[in-house]
Amino acid sequence: NIGKESDEYQNAVTTIEMNRDDMAGLGVEDGDTVRIRASGGEATVHCRGADLPEGLAFIAYGPASSELMDGETHGSGMPDSKGFEVEVQRVG
Repeated sequence: NIGKESDEYQNAVTTIEMNRDDMAGLGVEDGDTVRIRASGGEATVHCRGADLPEGLAFIAYGPASSELMDGETHGSGMPDSKGFEVEVQRVG
């Protein structure tokens, strides 16, 4: 748990990175707050443009990303944390 209270960690786990064209299509700019919804739940985070393929987003594993996961573990004990669809909506 060391370092999880640091600003650097908190910024990393509360920021979703997206393709800039995808962001523009949603009316989202760097630093905007967005709500992410998935089958497991939803989280509110900040958005940042990144060099990612269209249709792909990334959020570091942490409390916000865990809110998006459903309970399916496929017998591994760890919920799916990759490859699921999300809806992104600008907040405010």
